[in-house]
Amino acid sequence: MPAPKCCFDHILPRDLLRPHNTAAGPGGRTRAIAPKGKSWINGSTLRVRFIGGTAAEQATAREQAAWWSAVANLKFDFNNAPDAEIRISFDENDGAWSTIGTDARSVAFNQATMNLGFLDGGTAAHEFGHAIGLAHEHSSPLGGMEWNKPVVLRDLAGSPNFWDEATVQHNVFFKYSMDQINGTAFDPDSIMLYAFPAEWTLNAVSTHANDVLSKLDKEFIAGAKMYPKTQPGLPAAVNLTVGAPRLEADIGKPGEEDLFRFHADTDGVYVMETRGQTDVYMKLFGPNSPTALLEEDDDSGYGLNPRISARLMAGDYIVQVRHYDRYDLRLKRRGPAGPRRSRPLRRSTRRWNGRSSNAN
Repeated sequence: MPAPKCCFDHILPRDLLRPHNTAAGPGGRTRAIAPKGKSWINGSTLRVRFIGGTAAEQATAREQAAWWSAVANLKFDFNNAPDAEIRISFDENDGAWSTIGTDARSVAFNQATMNLGFLDGGTAAHEFGHAIGLAHEHSSPLGGMEWNKPVVLRDLAGSPNFWDEATVQHNVFFKYSMDQINGTAFDPDSIMLYAFPAEWTLNAVSTHANDVLSKLDKEFIAGAKMYPKTQPGLPAAVNLTVGAPRLEADIGKPGEEDLFRFHADTDGVYVMETRGQTDVYMKLFGPNSPTALLEEDDDSGYGLNPRISARLMAGDYIVQVRHYDRYDLRLKRRGPAGPRRSRPLRRSTRRWNGRSSNAN
């Protein structure tokens, strides 16, 4: 019996090198996991470019992408822009795969961020799930998969996948660390869960192929931790101006996304950092684009807080913070772009604190 066709995540090296702590999950596994820090800004419009493909193949990709945009606060614009966020090839010799969420911004514009080498069932929808920030259920540290590694290695070495051992280790046996994911209760009907035969596991766990979004898929992608249509997204970004009065904003709901918009009048080094008791993740987009990811950080600041120091051109920027509790966020300008100086730097010209946004 031939092995099933397997899709694989394109996982960035920085994520592969993080420790992969595992733990038994209460009540079983999780599915439709979303690696933290991979989601786009809620309400984004993601442009899509086709690199080849027949009219029928492109139509299938458009149709199944719409399954996600029908429930999530995201839009897909199939305008074939050269710098599109999602770039799709149709190489039948390269299987089916996609980068995960904003990882696509780490791929050169002349290269694909997704390949649809086959379009069985809901393959395109599965890959668009990756493109908007979802990973495979079996990559969860709570997944419960006890792999029969010799059998998996043997089967995936043959048709139709032809994977070597390193590829299988990367795409099947890899697990995210506990602090890297969000997830929901296990859903055997999730489109992000593809079929594994029972002989691939030591505990006789098997899964079946799923060709449409499940009820839990729709609830998860439209939930507070991903892309809820109940939240306005970019239109609600808090505008901050140097010297302006304080702007107050309520925060604190689990999975909430806070957005801040600022204008850099001049080129220079800008520092953004949070202070709080819990782990938050920060991204910086721009200039003049809410999907052009410039920098991101998890815990380079104090404790588990993120800190971004970036040389920026004059222009408009968006700061995204995903969090689970109250925090302070500070932005400061450190002077003109160029070599960093060793002398003490000026204090901040702009600051966001706690449940309010301060412009001092």
